[in-house]
Amino acid sequence: MTRQELIQNIKAKRSFLCVGLDTDLKKVPQHLLSEEDPIFAFNKAIIDATAQYCVAYKPNLAFYEAFGVKGLMAFEKTVKYIQENYPDQFIIADAKRGDIGNTSAMYARTFFEEYNLDSVTVAPYMGEDSVTPFLGYDGKWVILLALTSNKGSHDFQLTESTEGEKLFQQVLRKSQEWANNEQMMYVVGATQGKAFEEIRKLVPTHFLLVPGVGAQGGSLSEVCKYGMTDECCLLVNSSRAIIYADNTENFAQAAAEAAKAVQIEMAAELDNRGI
Repeated sequence: MTRQELIQNIKAKRSFLCVGLDTDLKKVPQHLLSEEDPIFAFNKAIIDATAQYCVAYKPNLAFYEAFGVKGLMAFEKTVKYIQENYPDQFIIADAKRGDIGNTSAMYARTFFEEYNLDSVTVAPYMGEDSVTPFLGYDGKWVILLALTSNKGSHDFQLTESTEGEKLFQQVLRKSQEWANNEQMMYVVGATQGKAFEEIRKLVPTHFLLVPGVGAQGGSLSEVCKYGMTDECCLLVNSSRAIIYADNTENFAQAAAEAAKAVQIEMAAELDNRGI
């Protein structure tokens, strides 16, 4: 999916919501456990209920790999279901890969050739040669970890060089030598608040994938105030607050209502920005 296609979809659906498919069998409604593939059964119901309110889905690989072959089969079925039934959805493999060049090349082949996904999250710690193998695919995106939403982000990402530049700022600045805003996005946690203002000075037109709204307590209005551009350039992810809104047989309807509530708020933010 191209940058312009994603922007047009945001405008058309009045939403920049990404639904995180962090499917945990300990949290799904118990009646689904009798299904042949309870992970896929849950995902399918969530996708059908929320697709009209979002522009992206983000399955987190850890929640599928934890179940071995069965989990990976559920991941593959989920991806194919979205691609075949909701082809306008931007699909993110939340895999946080990043290794030496030949290994990264195999990771890139997995997500962009085998699964034909739109994007994959990548850790930048090993530098340019660990990232560039993901950048050799037309219409595919690297989503680079920059400033994350977890408490431990302060351990390294906010440390400063002798020149006073924070590590996440170095990541943003250096990585722009590798790719432009047609191929690269950045992960910036919603809990980082006004840091979005600093980030937009360095990457004024790049898309930002923003986790942390909802269960983690991030503020959508604050994210939009400091992070939204004239083309939006935000994908705001919500996982638990939507997919686990209810654990009864009405779980899908509850997820739809939760997603719709976020979409309505997002539409207002887009209107306020004249998008």
